[in-house]
Amino acid sequence: MKPAPAPSAPDLVLLECLVAGTTHRENLQQHEPGLYLGQILRLVREADSKYDDWAVKVLTTEAEGDVWLGYLPDVRNETSARLLDAGYELTARITHKAWEDDWLQLEIEVLLPGGRD
Repeated sequence: MKPAPAPSAPDLVLLECLVAGTTHRENLQQHEPGLYLGQILRLVREADSKYDDWAVKVLTTEAEGDVWLGYLPDVRNETSARLLDAGYELTARITHKAWEDDWLQLEIEVLLPGGRD
């Protein structure tokens, strides 16, 4: 009889932050109703950004096409960018969303997937 596989370790929260630049994303009001707490988001390195050497985009993972929500804040993104550059597959999870006038406030946790214990 084979032993049961070891349980996976939980994801590690690397960073808690607001998504930067949501006011600059076109059509975000149209996509906001589809965003929900606990939703997993994709993080993509933008190494060729002329504004931020450590730029990391935050996107949804929609079947009909990803929605670009904004960026990790430029004062808190270097560690995540370095891990993405090294091949780690980081994700994020929405922990809070609220409108403040025309600004969609999205709070997320950046996650490093857990491995085997």
